[in-house]
Amino acid sequence: MNDISLAEKPTLTGERVLLRPIDVADTDVLLEAMEDPEIQRLTGSHPRDFDSTPELRRRAVEEWYRTRHEHADRLDLAIVDRASGECAGEIVLNEFSAPDRSANLRIMIVPRWVGRGLGGAAIRLLLDHAFDTVGLHRVSLGVYPFNPRAVHVYEKVGFQVEGRFRDALRWDGEYVDEIMMSILATDPR
Repeated sequence: MNDISLAEKPTLTGERVLLRPIDVADTDVLLEAMEDPEIQRLTGSHPRDFDSTPELRRRAVEEWYRTRHEHADRLDLAIVDRASGECAGEIVLNEFSAPDRSANLRIMIVPRWVGRGLGGAAIRLLLDHAFDTVGLHRVSLGVYPFNPRAVHVYEKVGFQVEGRFRDALRWDGEYVDEIMMSILATDPR
């Protein structure tokens, strides 16, 4: 019974955030976040991933966002602060497996929006959709120990630590473990 997909690209409205399909118009703010050294560290995105001219980077990111609606195996949503209407980041379900009813979650908050509770609100809203509408059973993610704020938020919304991938990332010449977490549809949210 593999009758689930992420083909529908809904707009989800919560109290503090609105999650809407990502769009090429979000490029500037999200590219700024992707190029932020602290965001790169927290997400384990090596700066070499962005080695090109600013114009080539921009075109590549625009093309990426332009095509997100075409993929039935992932859901890329912009996180919008409802009070201001500004894009505050992105939240993604990827690594989708219909037979296993599972997906991976990835989130990026623009630096000026960090610490305002929008990430937790966005995760809760997306999990409700993933479990209650799409029919997923399991959502997983990976996080690095040098991002304790994210670990705290994930635990607060119901994710549980499953284990570690040892030495999964090499950052500043040192190996770092990746903490693996998940939440099941049957877990408290």
